[in-house]
Amino acid sequence: MSRLEARHWVFLGLFLVVLVSMVLQVDLGVTVSDDSRRMHDYLESLPPGSTLLMSFDLEASSLPEMRPLALAIIRHAVSRGHRIVGVALLAEGTGIGYRLLEQVGREYGKVYGEDYVFLGFKPQYIAAMLSMGESIKQTFPEDYLGRPYDSLPVLRRITNYAQIDGVISLADGSLTTHWIEYAGNQYGVRVSAAVAAAMVTTYDPYLASGQLHAMIGGLRGAAEYEQLIHRGGSGLRGMLAQTTSHVYVIVMILIGNVAFFLGMRKRRAG
Repeated sequence: MSRLEARHWVFLGLFLVVLVSMVLQVDLGVTVSDDSRRMHDYLESLPPGSTLLMSFDLEASSLPEMRPLALAIIRHAVSRGHRIVGVALLAEGTGIGYRLLEQVGREYGKVYGEDYVFLGFKPQYIAAMLSMGESIKQTFPEDYLGRPYDSLPVLRRITNYAQIDGVISLADGSLTTHWIEYAGNQYGVRVSAAVAAAMVTTYDPYLASGQLHAMIGGLRGAAEYEQLIHRGGSGLRGMLAQTTSHVYVIVMILIGNVAFFLGMRKRRAG
């Protein structure tokens, strides 16, 4: 078997491992962290009918990790009877945010415009955050579908952050920092976040200082949250695929090293 053929078999094996892991329903028994429980308890503590502003500050490249996080948070909020106002401060987050809200809205029989709304994308994110602190209507005169702000029942009593019970930044980059600085610190709205795993350490100091109220991160955070809300999803399946693929890679490394040393011994003996 040539090196090229061997490489193909290794990648094919990895593909099969991931595929089978994503299909299987195996309970990994993920231990829930204090951070995930804090986010869960926060949404539980809000009275039904509270209004959350969710900002989809993410790009398509991070969807495998961010989608399970976003779905878990949205499902929990909707199941608790909270209303959601969605926005996007990164262009790619626009279609993603709208589709995720529509998906969860259909799952729970919620009505667009009454239980949730998506206002769409606004460039210049710092200016948009400050502008919403003065008037969300002036910042987004229409929703994503072009409907006037005042025609949407879920928005009728909302002028600015004063009528918003919390902001949740769904971010794969640094925009959560700006939500903390420009919405949280200046206007007093409570800011929480669901972030990519690579950004967790960046926001830990904000969480420790109380500037960030709650945070979950990465695929593990999604899996933990799915356990807390008793609803399986791609977070738990993704964790299984991640675990088995790591084990597979370790086994392949061991086999490769054994084959290398056996081949070297054979060459010396010949």
